[in-house]
Formats: sequence, structure tokens, C-alpha cells
Amino acid sequence: MAALRFNPSRIRHPLLQTHKPISNFTSLTEFPFQSLAKFPKTKLKSVHSPSCSISEASSISSTLEAEEDDDDPTAELVYLDPEIDPQSISEWEIDFCSRPILDIRGKKLWELVVCDDSLSLQYTKYFPNNVINSITLKDALVSICDDLGVPLPDKIRFFRSQMQTIITRACNELGIKPVPSKRCLSLVLWLEDRYETVYTRHPGFQKGAKPLLALDNPFPMELPENLYGEKWAFVQLPFSAVREEVSNLETRLVFGASLDLDLLGIEIEDKALIPRLAVATSRAKPLAAWMNGLEVCSIEADVARASLILSVGISTRYIYATYKKNPVSTSEAEAWEAAKKACGGLHFLAIQNDLNSDDCVGFWLLLDLPPPPV
Repeated sequence: MAALRFNPSRIRHPLLQTHKPISNFTSLTEFPFQSLAKFPKTKLKSVHSPSCSISEASSISSTLEAEEDDDDPTAELVYLDPEIDPQSISEWEIDFCSRPILDIRGKKLWELVVCDDSLSLQYTKYFPNNVINSITLKDALVSICDDLGVPLPDKIRFFRSQMQTIITRACNELGIKPVPSKRCLSLVLWLEDRYETVYTRHPGFQKGAKPLLALDNPFPMELPENLYGEKWAFVQLPFSAVREEVSNLETRLVFGASLDLDLLGIEIEDKALIPRLAVATSRAKPLAAWMNGLEVCSIEADVARASLILSVGISTRYIYATYKKNPVSTSEAEAWEAAKKACGGLHFLAIQNDLNSDDCVGFWLLLDLPPPPV
């Protein structure tokens, strides 16, 4: 059995079945490239004591107040893992958006949610809708540093295209590099958890309210020439081998990006097969270098259009490759997508000199998640 859950928030997901060989999928079919042209602080438990000193009573009272704050959906969070070196947190993930909550004026509340990819840093703050601008955001980012004693990050990732102007302006004024990217996985999963544990319990919660800033899913466009490969194939690899490739990213000069599988709570048997898109080209190193400059998010096999869709950044989708539609190719594409779904969205892209090679020049571990409910 395999499971996918978000460890820090104890989010539960349906159990995943161990992968079994799929007909017309385990074999390697080559295709030529064909183009078009940790979490909120642990709740303190109160201690019942029939008799105690004044100092003990004061301590218990403080404990009860802390528990009430943790249970209060209107409370804001300012947290830094005491065991983490503040100087080691160089990248943040942020969301600055309205919530399905009305304030006392009957207007939607906005919220700033900030974390790092390990959830060692966590910060939330509500704002009225009439102060949403880059100055407010810039001041809030500075206040995080003041409150938690951490330096400004080198990079800030965000996943809403509609907030790009405000976030970019605030980051530029602070000398931070803004990175539009859907690879804000810790943030997205945290927002899912906050929706269930915080927003729905807020007294101003509006059930059924749709997100004000929905995520873009534009029509895919033609792939730039420098991103072309020569051959590609649907492949699957045991999870144990995937872990080896992840470790290679840290020990070898390989282009790509990984995920913290332990933090994300991805529990899959070593023998389970993970779907991979293998791309081969004689110019593997230059291709991997170009891909490394993109925030590669996910790959989708579009069976209806007989094509592969590459998603990068926050709102860019490319037709990565096309294939001749026939029963065999359609079966492989469907099996690849089914395998990805069975893994909870986990899949990866490998760029190699040859499809039969065991070595990767570029390796991107990807997780295709649905958008958050807010």
C-alpha cells in the first residue's frame, strides 16, 4: 500500500494502491519530438490541579489562554521553529489573497500567508480589502523579519498571476527576487488545511463562496525552439530508484529540482512504479540548462489532442511534444496519466543523452496538485 498525506498538518488522503504493471505501458516506446512550427504550534493542554500555588495557577491560566488562542480561527500566527537557524531560510512562499470570510463591514477579508518550504517559518495576517497594495505587502514582509528575527529572503515564490504586479513591486523595493511558480507545494497544502481548520470555523465564513482570484489554466502554446528534444518515451521507475536520483541532485552536478518527500508525507513502497517522461537528445546538457531556468511544475498527457503539456511558472503551458494517435500510443498515454493519479500526482521528468542510459543530465521531481480551495 502507498499513501500520500501532508505530515505537519496531519492531512489525510485516500490510500494509494501499489503500482502494478500496466498493459502497453511497461515497455519503452520511443517517440520523436513533433511540435507545432513544520505547522502551527502544538496546542498546549491544560493541567487540572485541585490545589496549587499562585504561581502555578498563573502558569495554568497562561496555558489555557494559549490553548484558546490556538483554537481561535480569528487569531494570527507568528511562528519560527526554535531549532532552525534563521539565517538558513533564504526562500519564502507567499499568498496574498481574499478569503471566503466577511469582516464587520460585510467586505471580504484578505490574508497574507507566508512560509518556507520546510514550514519552519509560518506567518499569517488578515487585512481589510481597502489597504491591498504593494506598500502594505512590503511593510508586512519587513514586520515578519522584525517579529521573528529572520533576514529578508533571497527569493519569494507565489502562485497567483493576478497578484504578480503587487508582489513583484514589493519584492523589488526590498531587493528580493520574485519567482512566479506553482512549485509552492508546502504553501498550497497548508492553505488546504487552513480552509478546513481555520476559515470554515471563522464567524465570517461564507460557505460556497468562490475564490476571488482563480488560478489560470491558459491554452497551451508552441514550445520555444531551445526546449526541443529529439526523442521521448513514457517510462516508469521504482520509487527506490527515484529516491536515488533525488540524492544524486545533491551529490552530482545535475540540473533539476527535487521535493521534500518526507515533509509532504509521501509514503510509497520502494517497488511501486512512478511515471516518468524520459527525453533524449544529443544536446542534453544545454537542454537541461535551459529547462533549469524555468519553474517546471508538471507534465500532462493530453490524450484528446495526442500531445504532452508542460506547465511552467504560474500561467505558462507549452505543447511539449505531439505523437501520432493510434491505439498503442493512446493506451500508453492513458496508462501514464492513470499511474500519475494513483501516485497522488507524483511524476518526474528526466533529460538524458540516450533513452537507454541510466544517467540523467536533468531531473525534475514533480507533484501535480489541484488548486487550493481559496
